[in-house]
Amino acid sequence: MTGTDGAEPRAKTEEPKARKLVLPGRKIWGNRWVAFISASILCGALLAGALTPAAALTSAFASDSQDLFNSLPDELTGPPLDQSSKVLAADGTTVLARFYTENRVPVTLDKISRSMQKAIVATEDARFYEHGALDMQGILRAGFNNLVNPDRQGASTLTQQYVKNVLIESAVASGTTGNINLGADRGLSDKIKEARLAVGVEKKYSKDEILDRYLNIVFFNANAYGVQAAARYYFGTEAKDLTLPESALLAGMVQNPALFDPVTHPAEAKARRNTVLGLMLAQGKITKAEHDKAAASKISLHITPAKQGCASSTMAPYFCSYVEHVITGSSAFGTDVTEREKLLQRGGLTIRTTLDPRLQRVAQQQVQAAVPATDPSGKGAALVTVQPGTGKILAMAQNTVYGTGQGSTVLNLSADQNMGGGVGFAPGSTMKPFTFAAWLADGHSMNEIVDASRRDYPAGYPWKASCAPDSAYFAPYDALQNDVPGYYRPMSVLYGLYQSINTATFASAAQLDLCDIQKMADAAGLHLAENGKPVDMLNPANFIGSDAVSPLTMAAAYATFASGGTYCTPVAITSITDSRKKQYPVPSAGCKQTMSPGVAAGVDVALQDVLKKGSGYQIPLDVPAGAKTGTSDYSSQTWTVGYTSGLATASWVGGYQDNGPMRDIVINGKFYSQVDGAYIAGPQWQHYMNKVAPLYSTAEFPQPPASMGADLGTDN
Repeated sequence: MTGTDGAEPRAKTEEPKARKLVLPGRKIWGNRWVAFISASILCGALLAGALTPAAALTSAFASDSQDLFNSLPDELTGPPLDQSSKVLAADGTTVLARFYTENRVPVTLDKISRSMQKAIVATEDARFYEHGALDMQGILRAGFNNLVNPDRQGASTLTQQYVKNVLIESAVASGTTGNINLGADRGLSDKIKEARLAVGVEKKYSKDEILDRYLNIVFFNANAYGVQAAARYYFGTEAKDLTLPESALLAGMVQNPALFDPVTHPAEAKARRNTVLGLMLAQGKITKAEHDKAAASKISLHITPAKQGCASSTMAPYFCSYVEHVITGSSAFGTDVTEREKLLQRGGLTIRTTLDPRLQRVAQQQVQAAVPATDPSGKGAALVTVQPGTGKILAMAQNTVYGTGQGSTVLNLSADQNMGGGVGFAPGSTMKPFTFAAWLADGHSMNEIVDASRRDYPAGYPWKASCAPDSAYFAPYDALQNDVPGYYRPMSVLYGLYQSINTATFASAAQLDLCDIQKMADAAGLHLAENGKPVDMLNPANFIGSDAVSPLTMAAAYATFASGGTYCTPVAITSITDSRKKQYPVPSAGCKQTMSPGVAAGVDVALQDVLKKGSGYQIPLDVPAGAKTGTSDYSSQTWTVGYTSGLATASWVGGYQDNGPMRDIVINGKFYSQVDGAYIAGPQWQHYMNKVAPLYSTAEFPQPPASMGADLGTDN
């Protein structure tokens, strides 16, 4: 038949309508036949891949699949990619803080209850221990069921699910989630890839190992990745202690964590839990009595949200911050800060630190007792302890609340600016022992008398400074004052130190090469908190502590005296290991002898006298100890820094938001006309050290050489 113009009619270009297949009692559209045929093709392809790894499936993806099978990616041969890092105290068990992007706490299978293991297998892959990486029976069943059932039925094994989860985690960690196809977007190539990887996983690991890995990676909610985190979040318990109904509830969530969340959808969660219990009963994994009891039980939640970062640390948040700055500031942990933070939050690091919980608890109690965080005065209080001879930071506490909200701060009062601290505080008379040490190192005796009556050192005063250029300018220091009147007279250098006489310190410095005082300050690691530059001892104002330093710097400096002249850079970390057992280098204390033992012993004598009969006579310890009090101009900053043979501690009280004077002020309910180092910082140091000093060495200090004249026999 021809058309009206005599031409043959055109062929139709539109797609034919789907043909119908009529089965008993049900009509099924042809696209389900397509699904069935696709499943059958996939089944055959996967079977070929499982049995013949080298088989070429199609030119599009055969070689890729071949490579994936023969060489498993690192993420599939190691632990889950994204693991939380934990910061431990020196005892190796006390957790100070955790860092994570995804809250995951890996545990071995023996630390997961049997009921949880049975529940997840019953729910996700009943034949897990019977089939290989792929369940051909399940694939065929799913393909047919998709024809006759409007609810699609999956066929992936637990091993395949593990592979898919790891690929997703890898993409999230690398920021390439756009390359991962999920759900309906997953094509035949994606499924082939996952299947081949699953075959490789089963060749490498036992069924129990795969189950272990799956339970540690599976998602439950944004606060819980893996069964251990989920057990803690929902029930406040450990994975090993999960009961049967708890296990069934968690196993049921895996299919749809949002829909079956017991917090937001309790009815759906309970129904799903009971479905899981039914599956376990049908598969012979539990008895009828166990099923009935569990199914009749109420859902009892104990929601325990995990906290992360230093804000979650209840024991030592500022020490935690210091540790975090060590890691993010070191190239050993990545090329830049972003990479280092990623390692900290995702790398599963175990960071063992130097912090001694016994000391930290006492330190925290003491700073709060001295100046409560809510005290109307607004003054800060801090204690930091370093172990002489090792540089280990054993305690770091302050009276403020850690955080960024109202009434809190992240400023670490004990640390330098580059480690989370501020610009530091003027140390006052706690700087005097370094001029005294230079005096002894120059061959002088403690007995020597200096003229402490002089109060003016004008511009042009002939200071000796062999390391300075001839054109060097020395700032004038006029109208030098002592804290107590009547001390403007000749006196021994020893007496001048333990009574903290400013004019005596200046008089002794005037007889020295200032460059030797500089060397002594450098030997003790003294530097500015703001920029790390050495304290300038060619500036006479620094003889009595003008430039600002951190309490940690002062504790480490005094530890040099306590250790017989060995200076150690403070360290906070002893080891770092990641989830693959890789060891990372940690900063070294670099301990070395920077001061002669005799000079250190001479300083020990003088600082013991401070506590026996000098400016700190009101704050003695019960064991051999030395210390020096310090007060800055107008009493804005006050200190006591001291030590035993086993502990060196800096105690500080003062202003950190402003440097207003502490005069005519009420602090912790007590009125002070003027605060000096022995009034609040002193007792804070004393009470703390008396409690913790016996935990470390309290040996007597060695005697200095007789030529130093330690025993004056008189007080002048």
